[in-house]
Amino acid sequence: MSFKSSAVMITGSAGGIGGAVAEAFAREGARLALIDTRANAEQATRLQALGAEVLEHPADVRDARALSAAVEAMLAAYGRIDVLVTAAGVISSGPAEAIAEDEWQRVIGINLTGTFLSCQAVMPAMRRQRYGRIVTLGSLVARNGGNARPWIDRAEITRASNAAYGASKGGVHALTMFLAKDLAADGVTVNAVAPGPVATSMLADYPQALKQLIPIGRMMNAAEVAAAILFLARPDSAAITGEILDINGGVAMG
Repeated sequence: MSFKSSAVMITGSAGGIGGAVAEAFAREGARLALIDTRANAEQATRLQALGAEVLEHPADVRDARALSAAVEAMLAAYGRIDVLVTAAGVISSGPAEAIAEDEWQRVIGINLTGTFLSCQAVMPAMRRQRYGRIVTLGSLVARNGGNARPWIDRAEITRASNAAYGASKGGVHALTMFLAKDLAADGVTVNAVAPGPVATSMLADYPQALKQLIPIGRMMNAAEVAAAILFLARPDSAAITGEILDINGGVAMG
């Protein structure tokens, strides 16, 4: 059990990917801090049944004070923070000219600002420890500018992704590489996973025509993303930092 007694903070822990990450760490013996907008007693009970210690701390990732309070609660409970996974995120679809300013700010605020504030909250503790693993959630869309092909089927752009989501995840990629350099001398690695389309409720309306373009013949699943996150969070992954790890079934290569 690579994470026996490790203290792991997961934002967006009630979501499809965040929930899979929490379960994967629980099976490895980690002590968990679950950060989401509301407590999830059913999830906590399920994770405890796997043998995990669970601390629930509801917080909005756009609220720096709430995140600082979550970190303090985690330090009080566990004495340290070994891993941060920033799985909190939202998706928003539609053509660029139709994105309302409030919607743009919502997506950027949760996906990018929330990732930054979450990282910022744990950095002092990880620097003091001279150890830490941060894994952020990027996206294939940050690499390829979006999966939709409006020149073939304009309806795809309304259902596949949009400019706000892609911009937010592109920012996460850049932030990941910056923090990797900033924290390297303190024994802290910072990497991102960049999933392609993942079969969660967030992509329930993903177009079948785009699914058929995935070389492995299917969408990714949340457990596969969680497995990659555990790899990057392992103690013996110390030489891997500033990496954007693609998990897209071959949609984008190289």
